[in-house]
Amino acid sequence: MSVELGDVDRIGAKDAYLAVVVTTRADATAQASVVNAGVLPHPISGEQVVAFVTYGSAKLTNLRQRPRATVVFRAGWQWASVEGRTEIIGPDDPFPDFQPSELPALLRSVFRAAGGSHDDWATFDQVMAEERRAAVLVHPDRIYSNRP
Repeated sequence: MSVELGDVDRIGAKDAYLAVVVTTRADATAQASVVNAGVLPHPISGEQVVAFVTYGSAKLTNLRQRPRATVVFRAGWQWASVEGRTEIIGPDDPFPDFQPSELPALLRSVFRAAGGSHDDWATFDQVMAEERRAAVLVHPDRIYSNRP
């Protein structure tokens, strides 16, 4: 049975969209951390991608130099992995055909796709801007799971 992004999204939803993101350091070792991630349409192409928001971290440094990541969602013993090429859209990472003025809306979309909600979007936007947060978009080259 093939695994699709819809399956990944269902697994993510079962555990607050928590996911382990793995990037590659300059010395070729793995760097892993936990994020909230979700599935949504790419803001330019409309292709379904896995996305998360991050800032000033090892992840961004690694992804700028080696733009590939693996994102693993789990719920109990069920898990799904998405591997692929990454793109970064943020205040320090301009993206072709993406208007910087659209960044707050993109960060909100990623946040909502990852199960988030907020009572004060103006404050959310302000914090995202102050922290120079960026959206990381993972294009699914390979999706696999232990799902039967």
